[in-house]
Order: sequence, then structure tokens, then C-alpha cells
Amino acid sequence: MKYIDEFRDPLIAKRLIEQINAAVDPNKTYRLMEFCGGHTHTLFRYGIPDMLPACIELLHGPGCPVCVLPIARVDMAISLAMLEDTILCSYGDVLKVPGSNGDSLLKCQARGGGVTMITSPSQCIELAQSHPDKRIIFFAVGFETTTPPTAAVLAQAVALQLDNFQILCNHVLTPPAMEGIFSEQTAAESKHQHTTKTMTQVVSHDKLNGLIGPGHVSLITGTHAFDGICKTHKIPIVVSGFEPSDLLHSILMLVRQINHSSCQVENQYTRAAKPEGNLVAQSIINQYFELRSSFEWRGLGQLPNSALRIKPEYARYDAELDLSPAKGSTDNKACECPAVLRGQKKPTQCKLFGNPCTPENPLGTCMVSSEGTCAAYYLYHPTEEPEPQATRITGPGVTAYHSGNQP
Repeated sequence: MKYIDEFRDPLIAKRLIEQINAAVDPNKTYRLMEFCGGHTHTLFRYGIPDMLPACIELLHGPGCPVCVLPIARVDMAISLAMLEDTILCSYGDVLKVPGSNGDSLLKCQARGGGVTMITSPSQCIELAQSHPDKRIIFFAVGFETTTPPTAAVLAQAVALQLDNFQILCNHVLTPPAMEGIFSEQTAAESKHQHTTKTMTQVVSHDKLNGLIGPGHVSLITGTHAFDGICKTHKIPIVVSGFEPSDLLHSILMLVRQINHSSCQVENQYTRAAKPEGNLVAQSIINQYFELRSSFEWRGLGQLPNSALRIKPEYARYDAELDLSPAKGSTDNKACECPAVLRGQKKPTQCKLFGNPCTPENPLGTCMVSSEGTCAAYYLYHPTEEPEPQATRITGPGVTAYHSGNQP
């Protein structure tokens, strides 16, 4: 595809790796977190962590909307799907997200529940029109990227005055999740400072030094959405594209900022993301949705102002209003997904990883989605020892390595 091959060019990758090696200070530790599941999979698919200097450590944040969907919300969806004359619609990977006691929408479907997989929210409108005797509910999940399509189908339902269409809204916001991650880190540092005798004794090896910002989210929000995080927590952020050269370039930009003690939001993904974002998309979101005061994220707990709900004037389309408030529930105690989502542990440090937890039999949300960190490790980096197999990607004057079992 045009404009893709140049971002996978081995020669460009080689030059970027050489520049990263020249730029890093081997006496420093560069702890960088990517905040998008698409970035995580690109990193491992192309073996990028194995190409970087040892002083660069890549951590994986809660950048998968399916992964952060809490058990209580899944339970709500299952309860709706079991109602008579009701069809609950959602995306394929959402159907496998575990709820209470290992239940899921897929298992609910097997029991006879009204569950249907869709690939586009517009299919819900079609179902509502073709089945006027059924209640059609869209189980809406996603970050800012997938919120405009949900707003669009809500606008369509309003225009058509559909009486049998509703939405169970679970759209969450990226900046508050970033705030939650960094606030937790700041609190841990403060606690450590109070327990040490002198400031020079404070251990900072766990501190995040930079953030690879989500490219697709930035198409909607704009890169300015991360200015507050950058300023408050004094951390450099580089919004990145999704190809190997994009990520290598973004890592290089972060290394240079860290070396100069700079804290700015930089945009590597200039071919798509703009500072102001998509104003049309923002407008339709603001027309139909408003902030929730608080929302539960799996692995992060309750985060203030971190999710959206349908505005009161469109309450007839809000399936949540017919339900009792969501009750909190705990994950499998042996599952390390909460720590993985916060970047505190690698998937391979979970004793369930690979056996019995696999993409075919997910026990935690990070293994469910195609964007989940555990799924990425399982596909491309299943073990820490021995090192994963690597396939040579050669070009004139360059040998790069692709990690994993896919081309």
C-alpha cells in the first residue's frame, strides 16, 4: 500500500536504531510506556525491544479498551442479553471478556441469550428497523477513537425516532487514565520520600521517563489533549504512528527530550494527527455525551471524569438507566492483568500465562483482545528464556530482525 512501505523500510529502521544507540546515555535508564495496544503489537511483531539498547525499557500501559472493561459492566451486559425479546450487539473480542465467575457474553449466547456480534454500530440500526418487536442494545466499548461512530448511530436513532434501540455506553477517555498512572507513581514516590532519611536516598528506578502517545486517539482529541499531563507530571510525550519506523522515531524523540530534561508534547504522527484533532468528531461527541463523575477501569479502579455517558435529553436511548448500579467484582486472584495494565509486571510474570490462559481460553482481559499486552506476548514473545526466534529482514546493507511466529 502506498505510504506504508517507506515506514517499514529496513534501511530507515537501521539508521534510526543507530541514532538511538548514539543518543542514549548508557548510565541512564529510559523507562518508556506506550499507551496503545496497536503500538504494543507493532513493537513485538517487528522485534523492536530486542533491537534497542539495554538501557531502554519498554512498558505497556492500559491502551486496550477491551482490557480495561470491568467485570461489573460485563455482568450488566449479560443481564440485558438474558432479557426476553432483547438482542445485545457488540464487537467480537468484547464477547470473550470474562465477567463474574468466568462468565462472558459468548457463554451467555451459548445459553440462549440474545447476543450478536457486529463489525459496525450501524448494523444495530439495521437490526432495530428489521426487528421492530425486539429491543436492540449496542454494548458500546472503546476510547475516543470509537466514540464518534457511537454518537453517529445515536444521532441516526434520534432522527428515525427508533423506540427499540438503546446503548449501554462504556466509552472511556485516555488522558484521565494517563493521569491515574502518573498520580499513582507520584504517590508512590512521595511515600518513599517520607520513609527515607535523605532525598538523595530516594530510589527512582521505577519512574516512567517518557510516554509514547496514542496516534489513533489523537486523530480525534488532537495532540493538545495531552498538554496537561505533560505539564503536571513533567514527562515528555511523543504521539506516534503505528509502523516500525514511526515507533523507532518516537523512541528517539523521547530519548532526546529526556537527555535535555525537556517535557513537551511532540507529534511524530504528523501525517495524520493534528494539534486540534477532528473538530467535527468532537462536536458530535459533545452533542450526545457528557462526562461521568467517576468510572471503574479494570486494573486502575475508579478514575474521576474518565468516561462518557449519554446526556439526559437522550435518556430513552440509555440502556443503563433500566439497570441497578453496577456492583464491583474482583478478577481471578491469580491473574496479573491489573499489574500488567499499570505497567508494573510483564505478562510472562503471571503464572497463568500460556497455560491455562491463552487467546483461545482467556482468563484475563489482556489475553482477550487483539490489542491486549498478554496477547502480544503470547503471539510474538511467549517466553523470557530462551529468547524468541527471530527472522531476518534484509535489505541493502542492513539486517534487522523480526521477532515471533508471524511474517
